[in-house]
Amino acid sequence: MNTRRHLFALVPAALALGACASFPTTDPPRVLVAGVEPLPGEGLELRFLVKLRIQNPNEAAIDFRGAFVELDLLGQPFASGVSDASGTVPRFGEAVLGVPVTVSALTALRQALRIASQESRSKLDYQLRGKLAGSLFAAARFESRGELDVAALGRPAPR
Repeated sequence: MNTRRHLFALVPAALALGACASFPTTDPPRVLVAGVEPLPGEGLELRFLVKLRIQNPNEAAIDFRGAFVELDLLGQPFASGVSDASGTVPRFGEAVLGVPVTVSALTALRQALRIASQESRSKLDYQLRGKLAGSLFAAARFESRGELDVAALGRPAPR
């Protein structure tokens, strides 16, 4: 009798393990900063609209319902933001998503002083982390690095 109970307990566990193994593996989306535009802020904060170019290197579309991003400049935390926008990044395609981010005035001042202390820097190193929220268990996390052109900050992003 105990053998039957063990067998009945093992069969669902084996089926669940097999189902998890059958999920297709996907590559994370590649997300780059396509542009940064100023937004009205309140009090001691600055706000920007960060335009993200999302590239999907997978055979299946990425459906998302919301996004979260954290942006570091010169290796230091700078801004974070969320968006409840929804959409689809087609298979082997790309899309542009705008996410409003907030920067405290103190953080902005500290970064401005760091930039000013360096020799005429025309580009700023950035690191971007975040996720595109999907259905339950389907968030697409991403991380990327690049350079922001200081002269282009505040100009409308390319479409």
